Amino acid sequence: MDIKTDSGIWGTMFGVPCVVADNFLKLATGSQLKVLVYILRHSGKVCGFDEISRNTGISVQEVSDSVAFWQQVNVLPENDGKTSSIGNISDIMSAPQPEVNIEKESPKAAVSEQPVTRQRQNLSPSEIADIMKKSGEISGLFKVAESALGPLNHMQQNSLIYIHNFLGLSAEVITTLLFYCKNINKTNPAYIEQIAHSWSENDITTLAAAEEDVQRMSQSHDFTGKIMKMFEMNRRPTSKQAEFVEEWRKNGYSDELIKLAYEKTVERINKLSFAYINKILTSWKESGLKTASDVERAESEYKKNGNIGKNSKGSSDIEKYNVVINKF
Repeated sequence: MDIKTDSGIWGTMFGVPCVVADNFLKLATGSQLKVLVYILRHSGKVCGFDEISRNTGISVQEVSDSVAFWQQVNVLPENDGKTSSIGNISDIMSAPQPEVNIEKESPKAAVSEQPVTRQRQNLSPSEIADIMKKSGEISGLFKVAESALGPLNHMQQNSLIYIHNFLGLSAEVITTLLFYCKNINKTNPAYIEQIAHSWSENDITTLAAAEEDVQRMSQSHDFTGKIMKMFEMNRRPTSKQAEFVEEWRKNGYSDELIKLAYEKTVERINKLSFAYINKILTSWKESGLKTASDVERAESEYKKNGNIGKNSKGSSDIEKYNVVINKF
């Protein structure tokens, strides 16, 4: 998406519409002001969002949101989705400025204008204050959230309103999520929103369903922590490694069995490999070896009977174990 302005004969100078100085120096965010200044400075030039992002240090998504903001308050005109032309800046400066009162904008109207993708709206502090006045549930949610997260910053307030109003999670469900994130020391809004998106998409919208999923995530988180300590890992598992860990948890493998598989993996290939460990665990499970004691007993039996010869009574079991232990 591109946007273009034309400042006429101003040359190396460029102006800023009075409405920006009069109404938005306090309400607009730094990113929104940066984007507007860049667009006005490049009057007469088509500015791509990628270009604006590179030269302002703001993400492309923030650039898009900022342009949308200035269009919504009539500082930049609406466009056809490709290019906007503001016209002569001097005309804008001399023309009567539209009356803009963000504080009077209805939160319900903002919700109805959200696209199907449910993109998070960047609400101003005054908009948030207005929503709190009109919504007892949001106001109460903020108070409970502060007990979990401490004083809320602007980004956190925006995030909570988004989760409540656009993802459709109730205050009690959001509260359950917040305290879970506090317990695992992951209170970044992006992380909280990631789980909230998953809950919304998977219809985890009741308190009972939320508590059940929190229990599942807590068990998975604790189990992962034990695996990290066992494997002497200094970082969280990758997404693929996490899939293996979750599979081990669901299969009910004991700590001792996983540790034994880990030790055998390091002995054989001299490195940590989740895939290799998983193959060992799977083969043990298929062979009916459920505990570390089972494996050690089978290995001892193999070593003991291996010297007797294949005519021994337990030779078939020994051969089976030999395949299990040495097929990797």
